[in-house]
Amino acid sequence: MTALTRVQRGMLVLLAVAAIAVVVYRYSDEGFTWTESLWLVVITVSSVGLSEHSELSPNLQIFTVMVIVFGLSAAAYTFGGFIQMLTEGEIERALGRRRMTRGIEQLYGHVILCGAGRIGQVLSRELSRQKSPFVVIDNDLEVIAEAQLDKFLVVHGDSTEEAVLVAAGVERAKTLVSSLPSDADNVFITLTARNLNPNLQIVSRAEHSSSQKKLLQAGADRVVMPSTIGAHRMARLITRPKTARLMELVIDQGSLEIEMDEIEVSPQSSLVGTTVVEAEAHRKHGLLVVAINRHDGEMAFNPGGDHVFAANDTIIVMGRAEDIEGFRREFQV
Repeated sequence: MTALTRVQRGMLVLLAVAAIAVVVYRYSDEGFTWTESLWLVVITVSSVGLSEHSELSPNLQIFTVMVIVFGLSAAAYTFGGFIQMLTEGEIERALGRRRMTRGIEQLYGHVILCGAGRIGQVLSRELSRQKSPFVVIDNDLEVIAEAQLDKFLVVHGDSTEEAVLVAAGVERAKTLVSSLPSDADNVFITLTARNLNPNLQIVSRAEHSSSQKKLLQAGADRVVMPSTIGAHRMARLITRPKTARLMELVIDQGSLEIEMDEIEVSPQSSLVGTTVVEAEAHRKHGLLVVAINRHDGEMAFNPGGDHVFAANDTIIVMGRAEDIEGFRREFQV
């Protein structure tokens, strides 16, 4: 039974008891007026009490006892419904916040998204699709409510505040993305996050080219300028439309059955010391080795067949998701 139904039923019973009692008092042998009858009902049901009890007839005293029992019961039932209506939402929200806090406390190596605007929403959907753990921070209650409907972990607050970043688990996070529209806010977030976690990977958004240097100085590992990326993409559509189309299909993984992925070669992997040819990435798994980011930081594009994989290398491959997963299983990477 909902709180509203409880209140409605309680009010109906209470009104019925009051109406019957007023009529009985009015037409009793005591000769009470309508006003006196209403007064008797109110002070009786409210448990204030009345000195006239001893002056009433025995029958009317018994009836008054019944009015007290039924009236107080109905009043208590109705009042309880009101309390339920007032507290039910708050309790549920408090429990929801507690569950959210516990969920965030259990995360380690997750991603923190500062700002759930247009860029943040796209990132949230992509991370969710990739099943990568993440937390969304925003100070807009409507945005937070939408994120909660999508079952995302959220923190309501200002991303520039240290306490909010700590609540999102910045000290345990792997990556932080600052995508606020204000470059000044992004610089401040970067500074704060870098102080809280020196090993954190920070990717920041910049609207102006002059802010890029400041963000890097503040501690950002990568700075992304959406306007510049958009301009380059439009230029490719004009000058190299087929190449641009292929890149779009790869990026939009729902439009093509292939995707690009990164495979980190651990020291324990059997891939260490193996050449590209010996790994048979293309012949056996149908994968294209696009590049290898060597452990020393050097990037080797389209590596030759005699290239030897080393520990802590990162292999960038292109192929179907199930083939990439099969390659991972075979070489334990």
